[in-house]
Amino acid sequence: MNSQPSTAHPTATDTRHGFRPSRRSLLRGGAALTLATGATTFANIALTPAEQALADGTVDLDILYIGAHPDDEAWALAAFGQWNEFHDQQAGVITITRGEGGGNAVGLEEGPALGMIREAEERTAVGIAGIEHVFNLDAVDFYYTLSAPLSRQVWGDRAVLSRIIRVIRATRPEVIVTMNPSAVEGNHGNHQQAAMYAVEAYLMAGREDVFPEHVDEGLAPFTPSRILRSGSNGQGANGPDAVEQGYKPDVPSDVVFGAWNGTESREHGKRWSELLDQSIHSYATQGWTAIPPSPTDPEQIRTAWFTLIDSRTPLADPTSGDEAALRGATLPIKGGLPLGTRLEVSSDRFAVLPGESFTVEVTARSVKSALPKARAELEVPDGWSVKGNGSIGTIPAKRSSTATFTLTPPADAPTGEAVLLRAILHTNKGNGHNVLPLRVAGPVEAGIADRPEIAQFLDWTEQLGMQRLDALVPTRRSLGSGLAEEFELVVRNNSATASSAQVEIDSPPGITITPRTLAVDAIPAGQEKTLTVTIENTDASLPTANRASNGGVYPLDVRATSGGVTATREQGLYLVPRLVASPSEGVVVDAQRGTDEYPGDPIDIGTLWEGQPVEPADASGSTWVTYDDEALHVFVHVVDDVLGAVLPVEDNKQRFRTDSIEIMIDPRGDSDHTATTFILGVLPQTLAADGSFAGPAAGRDHDGHQGPIETTAPSVSVASHVREPYDGYTIEVTIPFAELPDGIDPRRIGFDVVVYDSDTQDKTGQSRIGWSTFPGVQADPYRWGVLELPELDDAPSAPVDPIIPDTGARSVESPQSIIQSAKDGVGLGGYPSLGAGTLRIQSATLRGSGVRATVRVRQGDTLRAYLWDGEAIVGSIDATEVGSGSREITVPVTGDVAEGATLVLAVSLENEEGNAAAAKAL
Repeated sequence: MNSQPSTAHPTATDTRHGFRPSRRSLLRGGAALTLATGATTFANIALTPAEQALADGTVDLDILYIGAHPDDEAWALAAFGQWNEFHDQQAGVITITRGEGGGNAVGLEEGPALGMIREAEERTAVGIAGIEHVFNLDAVDFYYTLSAPLSRQVWGDRAVLSRIIRVIRATRPEVIVTMNPSAVEGNHGNHQQAAMYAVEAYLMAGREDVFPEHVDEGLAPFTPSRILRSGSNGQGANGPDAVEQGYKPDVPSDVVFGAWNGTESREHGKRWSELLDQSIHSYATQGWTAIPPSPTDPEQIRTAWFTLIDSRTPLADPTSGDEAALRGATLPIKGGLPLGTRLEVSSDRFAVLPGESFTVEVTARSVKSALPKARAELEVPDGWSVKGNGSIGTIPAKRSSTATFTLTPPADAPTGEAVLLRAILHTNKGNGHNVLPLRVAGPVEAGIADRPEIAQFLDWTEQLGMQRLDALVPTRRSLGSGLAEEFELVVRNNSATASSAQVEIDSPPGITITPRTLAVDAIPAGQEKTLTVTIENTDASLPTANRASNGGVYPLDVRATSGGVTATREQGLYLVPRLVASPSEGVVVDAQRGTDEYPGDPIDIGTLWEGQPVEPADASGSTWVTYDDEALHVFVHVVDDVLGAVLPVEDNKQRFRTDSIEIMIDPRGDSDHTATTFILGVLPQTLAADGSFAGPAAGRDHDGHQGPIETTAPSVSVASHVREPYDGYTIEVTIPFAELPDGIDPRRIGFDVVVYDSDTQDKTGQSRIGWSTFPGVQADPYRWGVLELPELDDAPSAPVDPIIPDTGARSVESPQSIIQSAKDGVGLGGYPSLGAGTLRIQSATLRGSGVRATVRVRQGDTLRAYLWDGEAIVGSIDATEVGSGSREITVPVTGDVAEGATLVLAVSLENEEGNAAAAKAL
C-alpha cells in the first residue's frame, strides 16, 4: 500500500522528490514477470496473505463499490480515479444487475441484450477511473421500484448476499462504498437493497459461520475495515477548499468525507471533473450524453461526499485531504496508529436515556507488533459523566484488548438528538480515534405506526445493530382530501421498568386527531402498547400533494411524557387528492369527449413532480374519469408546446423517454409496491417501419404484469388524437375491471395520472407533471390519489399473482466478464469458481472466416464460446454439452470486426458446482 503523506490537490506539474513505488506496484510488476517467466521473484520479501495473492496474479482490491445497476457508481468515479492515480488504490465494482430493465436512448435493445450493452458502458466509464474489475452478479433488473423488500424477494434473498460475500472474500477490499441503505423517501428500492446487502456483507464476510461453503471453495473469511455511503445529507461547499472547510451534515452524528472533483490529473492532463464527464457520457443508453459538463470555474466544481456508515479502524480528520476517507483503512494516518490496527467502539444500547447509565467498550487490536502503554479515553457531550480510566497497558502483537466505560447522560439531556461519541487510543506508537453514533431517547416514546415496509427496515437495523441508519427515515402516512381514517399509535417504553405516559398529538389547522390526548398506563419495560386514533381532514380546501408547502408534508408532532421527561417525534401526513367520479353509460373510445360521456369536473394534471419547471403552455393537462358496471373510462387532454421523439411502434416500452401518459390504479388502495397494481402507459403516436404515423401504443409498466397490452391487458381499449398544428394531444382509455390485479374497493381505489413531457429528439424526458404529485410517485402507491366509485359494490378480494420479469443477462454469456474472470479467477456472476485448470484453451488459430481452437475441460457440462473484438461479439457458438477432456471447436466470425481490433476467444464452462473461464487473444 502507498504510504506517502497526504497531498492537498496534486496538479499536472507537481513532483514528489524521493517517491518510491509502493509494495503493490512492485508486486503487480513482479506478478507479471512471474507469470511470464515462471521465476520466483519474491523469495526475500515477507508477504502478507493478501500480498501473496497479488503476487500469484489474483486480484486484491483496496476499495469495492456495491451498487444495483451499471451507472450507480458514476458520481464517485472522480474520487476513485484520484485515489488510484495519486495513492495507488485499486477499486472494483459489484453491480447486482446489468440494468436490462432500464431505458434505452440509443437503440431498440431490451432485456439481456440491453444488459450486455450497459455492461460495456459501465466498463468504459469505470475504466477512465482506473477500475479494471467489474463483477456483475446476474440478478434481474425487473423495473423501477421504491420497494427494497420486493427487490430482495425478486433477487432471491440471501442468494445474492452469498455472491456478494464470495466476491469480497475473493478480492479482500478494506473499504466498501455503497449507496444509501436507508428507507428514505424516494430511495430507489434496488439501490436501497443493494446497500442493505453491502451493510450485511460488511458485517458478516469475516464470520466463519456465514456461508461456510465458501471455505470449501478455498475462500477464507475476510473482514473489511470500513463502509461508506456515496453521498450525503447536509451542506458542503464547491471548489478546491471544500474539503478543508468541512461538511455540515443534517444528522449531527454523521461523519462526512470529501474528494474535490477538480483535482488535476497528471496522467490525463486534465481535471478529474472533465474525466468524470467522460465517464458520465459513457452511459449513453440512459440518455446521460445530455447531462451538461462540469463547470470550468474551479470554484464551481463539485465535491464527491462520502458518509461513514461504520469503521473498524481509526479515522482521519475529514478535512485533512481528499483521501481522508481511506486513511486508517488502506492508507496510514500521519502520526497515527500503525496501518491495520483495529479500533472499535460499541455500546450496550443505541437509544440512551437521560439520567440512565450505559456501557461503552473500546477494543483495540494490534497488527504485527505490540502497542505499548495503550490508554483509551472518551470525548462525550457536555454534561455527560464518564467512569473508567481507560488504561489498557501493552497490547501484544496480533492480540486485542478492551477498555470499558460507564456513561450517564444528564437527566435534562435533550431527547430525540443524535450524538457522536469519540474514542481516542493513545499509545507509544501513535494515536488514533474512532466514533460511535447514538440517539438520546425518551423513557417513553410514541408515534403513528410506520408503513409495513418502513417497519421492516427498522427491524432490520435493530437486528444488525445499525440503528444509526434510522436517522433520516421519516414516518409518513397519507390521507385522502376530506376523509377520515383510523391509524395505529404505537407507544414504546424504552426504560428498564414498567412506565405510564401521557401522549399528545399536535396537528395543523384543518387536520384533527381524535383523541388528541391519551393516557397510557403500565407499559411493560422494553415493550409497546398499540392504540388507535382517527385522523381527519376537516378542511377539504387544504392543498394536496406537493401543492402544499414543505413538499406536501403536514406535520404531526407526537409527544410522550413519562417521569417528567418529554420526548417528541416529528412525523408527517401527506394529503393526497380525491375524486368522487360519476357513472356514465355508452362511452365510445374515440379520443373525443362526447357531451354526456364524462359527467363532472376534470382533475388538474399539470403540477410538476420531477424535472424542469414548466408553464401551462409548455406542459399541462386535465383528466376526466367515469365508470360503468364493467370498466373505468379515462379521458386525458394534454397541452404541450413541443413534440418529443416519436418512437417506432416496436419500441413500445419505457415510455417516460418521450411524450406519454401513465394511468395508475391500485384496486384496493392498500398496495405496498407496484407489483400488485395496474399501470398503463400510452404513447400518443408511434412510427411504422416506413416512417408513417402508426397511431398510439400502450402497455403495462413497472406493475404486476409488464408488457404491451396486446399480451398483458388485451381487453383495454385506447384511442388518441395528436392535434395539428401541434399543441398537444388527447388520449382516451377504457380499462375493464377484469384486467385489474384484484377486485376493487370502490371507496378507496388508489389512482393517479401523470404526464411525461419531452421537448427533444434524444429519447430523454425533461419534465413530469400529474395529479397526485411527489418525487418518485409513479412507484409509490400510498401517495397516489383516492378515486371513489360510489355506485359500485365492493368486489371480493381476489389478488392475481404478479408476473415479474425474471430474465437477466448472465456472466457466462458475457465475453467481457469471461475475459476478466479468466484473469482474476473470481467466479462469473459471483458464483463458485471451479478453479484454475478446469478450463484451458490449448490453442486457437484464426483461419479464414472462423477460429479453430482446442479446449481442454477437467469437468464436463455446458460450454460457451465467443469472439470479442473489444466492442462487440463478432462470433459465437451455441451452448454445448461437453464431457471432460480435449475437444476442438470452431467459432465462425459472423460480425464486422472493428478496424485494428484484436480478437479474443472467450470461453466459459458452467455446471451445478460453479463455473470457469478462459480467454486467449488471437
